[in-house]
Amino acid sequence: MLIGAPVMEHNKHSSNALPHLTLVRTGSSTFQSPSEDGNFTDDVVALVQKEIGGDLKSLKKVSGLLEQLTLENKQLEEQVLTVSSSVPLRVSAALSVAQESRVKLESLLEKERLLSNTLQQHLQGAQVWADSIGQVLAQLDTLERHMKYLQCLARIEELSDFEEVLTQFHWPFISPPTQTLSPPANVQEFNSQLELLVSQLLSLQTSDDLISEKRETPSRPGQSQTPPLSLPIQIMLLPLSKRFRYHFTGNRQTNNLSKPEWFLTQVLIWMGNSSNFMDEKIQPILDRAGAKVNARVELCRGLLTLAQEKLAQDTPRLLYDDALFCHLVDEVLQFEKELRSTHSYPRAYPGVLHILLEETVFQKWLSVERKMAVEKVDAMLSAEGAWSSQYKDITDVDELKAPDCAETFMTLLLVITERYRALPCPRAQLSFLALQKELVDDFRIRLTQVMKEESRQPLSPRYCAILNAANYISTVLSDWGDNVFFLQLQQAAVSVGEEILGPLGATETGRLASLEGSLFEALLALLERLRGDMLGRLLDAVMRDVKEKAQPYCKDRWISLPSQSDQATMSLSSSACPMMLCLRDHLLQLQQMLCLPLFQMFWQGLAERLNSFIYEDLILYNHFNEGGAAQLQYDMTRNLFPLFGHYCKRPENFFKHVKEACLILTLKVGPALLLCDMLKQSEEEEGILNHQQPSPESALNELGVYKLAPSDVQILLNLRTAWLNQS
Repeated sequence: MLIGAPVMEHNKHSSNALPHLTLVRTGSSTFQSPSEDGNFTDDVVALVQKEIGGDLKSLKKVSGLLEQLTLENKQLEEQVLTVSSSVPLRVSAALSVAQESRVKLESLLEKERLLSNTLQQHLQGAQVWADSIGQVLAQLDTLERHMKYLQCLARIEELSDFEEVLTQFHWPFISPPTQTLSPPANVQEFNSQLELLVSQLLSLQTSDDLISEKRETPSRPGQSQTPPLSLPIQIMLLPLSKRFRYHFTGNRQTNNLSKPEWFLTQVLIWMGNSSNFMDEKIQPILDRAGAKVNARVELCRGLLTLAQEKLAQDTPRLLYDDALFCHLVDEVLQFEKELRSTHSYPRAYPGVLHILLEETVFQKWLSVERKMAVEKVDAMLSAEGAWSSQYKDITDVDELKAPDCAETFMTLLLVITERYRALPCPRAQLSFLALQKELVDDFRIRLTQVMKEESRQPLSPRYCAILNAANYISTVLSDWGDNVFFLQLQQAAVSVGEEILGPLGATETGRLASLEGSLFEALLALLERLRGDMLGRLLDAVMRDVKEKAQPYCKDRWISLPSQSDQATMSLSSSACPMMLCLRDHLLQLQQMLCLPLFQMFWQGLAERLNSFIYEDLILYNHFNEGGAAQLQYDMTRNLFPLFGHYCKRPENFFKHVKEACLILTLKVGPALLLCDMLKQSEEEEGILNHQQPSPESALNELGVYKLAPSDVQILLNLRTAWLNQS
């Protein structure tokens, strides 16, 4: 193959010049490639010399060599073209075959993967079926064992013939047992059979319980389980249970949603009818057999189960009828009360109240209680005699003078308390307590609204009745705060009360925990504020009237009244009569309208205000001669003080300023001058310690003056006109 073009450089001046050729031959002996040193010209020269030689005469061989080389070059080109066209086709065919093989391989791998997934899913589904079949087989095995056990029990029942023995004793006692029921002729034999059968049944149950305990998983800590009924009691309950379901299920007329008392009363009747038989016949057998159960309680438990199932079925159907629901709650509460009291059912066992504590039922109960209470409060406040007391004509009974509305309201709260007192759950009890507190606060707001309507006439009977109502409610709540039941609720409120009664501060929690505070403390504070406000309005009204009537008395000529020696007998100042009559009338009137605690607060507050009024507006406002001072002392000690002497033994203690002022004003001239000099000297020597001279306070104490300060005494001494110039 010729890959280099012939290069001929002819030098005309040199005959030794040879053409330079670059030749490559393949497949012939003339193939020559460049030397390893890369001198391509030397290789061409060597080829020419070999074929032609160095003789110029041999140049005629060049054309032949050229033709030969051209032919070989052409052949080589054809070979190259053939090879270059055939090799890509074979390579492409090989690549196509490889690609097809790869696709087939991937397809096979995908099919294998899908087959593996399908097989895995099939295995998983088969495992579920296997587990399900295993459970079914286990259940079938359990059922088979139970069936064999029941068949064994049925056979034992056939052999014992226990129910027939009970029939001989006239069991069950549907109606109260009477003396007309004659005992069986061979009573001794039946007693022996009864004891034998009961003992055997107890032994059978004991062995069954042991087997069950081994199979059962242990209960969680703190989880109590009610023990199953003894086997003899279960058999004795069968006829009663059958009769109960006959009458109180299905379409029987006795199965009436509006008459829950029918089946509840029937259960109580059966309990009462059977009590003697259980105590006299069954209990001794149980005791001798070593069974630590109470036969009568066991029967009550069984009968109670019937009532519980019936209530659980009926109660949700009555949630949308308030009247029927309230009736059901009343009957359930009454049933629980008779169950615990009449039949002495232990409180360790649940009764029927837990059915009312189910969340939906309990919230309905609270809602109905609130609704009915509000309706009753509206009715009692709008009643004609709401603000009068039904005991007003009976003095011994009507000490608190509570109006009918307040007394009825507290009775309503007391009834609510009795309804939730027996609930076994402190949280439920606290929920009802929160409802009661809400109702009390609502009633207080209503009292405040009515009081504001009557505030223009604070001396009216209705205003005083409102005040008595607030005091009555406060008194009752204070008594409840010391009640054992509410003290127990107080302890429960410390632990769980925040969820129901709202957040409690650290101080309030501490007071509740130490029993220093009360559950009603906040309400009592609000009621006390209302009572104090109303009492203040009442005192203001009386004092306005008294001050108006006392104006002539305050402006009397105290400086020019005749002395005591010039009068045959002392008498009340004529100008004081309107004031004294006004005081007497108000005291008598309010004594009749206010309860005793409120009236005591009233007259003591009135005395305090009168003391300040007479001292400031009468005594300090005037000057007194000897006759004026004596007259003032007579009016106070012989007329004003005795008005309050009906309510206490020493009324003058409530008028200390007036009493001591009268004492200073009526001092003889000599002692008054000495007292005046001593007070002046003490004032001049103020700050200088003098152990020889007594203090002004001690000197005043010797005279009976304890309330007035020395400066006040000096002012009073200066009001004396008889020796004013001398001093």
